[in-house]
Amino acid sequence: MSISGSCFCGAIKYRIDGELRDGRSCHCSDCRKAFSAQASAYALIEPKDFAWVTGEALLSRYESKKTYEGLLFCSICGSTLCGTYKGKVNGVTLGCVDGDPDISIGMHIFVGSKASWETMPDGVVQYTEGPPPKNS
Repeated sequence: MSISGSCFCGAIKYRIDGELRDGRSCHCSDCRKAFSAQASAYALIEPKDFAWVTGEALLSRYESKKTYEGLLFCSICGSTLCGTYKGKVNGVTLGCVDGDPDISIGMHIFVGSKASWETMPDGVVQYTEGPPPKNS
């Protein structure tokens, strides 16, 4: 399966030759700032499946001292496109995926620090902090 994505202005495009997994929405204060929203919506990918199609030179990087990931965004329109770990893209923002990403948000994380004005819907999987570790 091939998935494409792009920024708001269309200057940067990417392709994923694989699947999105572990769709999640993070409600921590860092994600609210980084995504200018009540939460982020993103999914993990296999780094080997990711490739920039156009506009890679237009990327800007922000490395947070608080988290283990850096964020890559368009230097023209400001769209946050993806997160990195150890220098490789390991997740994409669902808002920049073109078309139907064929994934759903399976968990809401860091709801213990969500904005006071946000109301969580009933029936969603919520974690006060990060997701529980996966069993090996």
